[in-house]
Amino acid sequence: MSSETTTKTPEAAAVPPPGPAPVNNKQVPQRHRRLLTRRDRITLGFMAGVPTILHVALVWVTALASIALAFTSWDGIGFGSIKWVGLDNFRQLFTDNPQFWPAVEHNIIWFVVLILIPTPFGLFLAVQLDKNIRFSRVYQTAFFLPVVVSLAVTGFVWQLVYNPDTGLINSLIGANKPGHYIDWIGDPKLNLWAVLIAASWRHTGYMMILYLAGLKGVDPSLREASSLDGANEWQTFKNVIFPTLRPTNTVVLVVTIIEALRAFDLVFVFNKGAQGTELLSILITNNIIGESSRIGYGSAIAVVLLVISLAVIIPYLIATFRKERQA
Repeated sequence: MSSETTTKTPEAAAVPPPGPAPVNNKQVPQRHRRLLTRRDRITLGFMAGVPTILHVALVWVTALASIALAFTSWDGIGFGSIKWVGLDNFRQLFTDNPQFWPAVEHNIIWFVVLILIPTPFGLFLAVQLDKNIRFSRVYQTAFFLPVVVSLAVTGFVWQLVYNPDTGLINSLIGANKPGHYIDWIGDPKLNLWAVLIAASWRHTGYMMILYLAGLKGVDPSLREASSLDGANEWQTFKNVIFPTLRPTNTVVLVVTIIEALRAFDLVFVFNKGAQGTELLSILITNNIIGESSRIGYGSAIAVVLLVISLAVIIPYLIATFRKERQA
């Protein structure tokens, strides 16, 4: 019986056997490539570092320095003249300054007027513009324009309106004649309300934009469901739309409080905070950069204003962060 032998050539031996190819677990090492060059890192460091340094120097350092100076007496001439007086500045502020409590009262009046007059009117304008009426963009621009204009410019414009001789108001009511003048800016019984009208004119556009942004986020299905239930427009707004604006109302409240506390430009342009228009910000300015520079005393007023602001801002931030954690 003969046996046949087969010989394998090298070419045949090199052919891989049928089946899946073996997996090579070895990864080819790749060279590490730097995403940022040295020049890029220097540029980014410069772009991030300069604003940070300016923010720290102009905000945090000055705020902390103001708090420290509130417990000192300093006329601003040389650091050697700084004297530690403890709580003496605050004692004088609360007991011996006849302008302090009227200024606090005026800031409170400022807040009450802004929250009762321009805020509801801004909400009304936002509701009307949310209906996509004709020329709504034009109306939005017209009502928001006072917000864009500088408060100093706004003050000069309203000075022309309140001018006793050639002002618009006196000309319309016939009070621009000798013996019948109405001094809207110089009369202590009128000037605060005259300034508040100008402030309300500007604040209305601000509130309109905030509420308009909130209305754009309302789910349209809520309106449709309310309409199917037979609710009219007022009932839909009161029972459906307005409750969904709660976050916007919180923002509006905080913004209005801050606007009332930092009010300065209009009053300073009108009459520099004299004759019945005293505000905390005006007192700070007059004591720090006024004729008799009392930087320590002015810093004490600034600390009081800072504490009042933080009493409003901190609860708002706590509530906001709590909602974010719950979400």
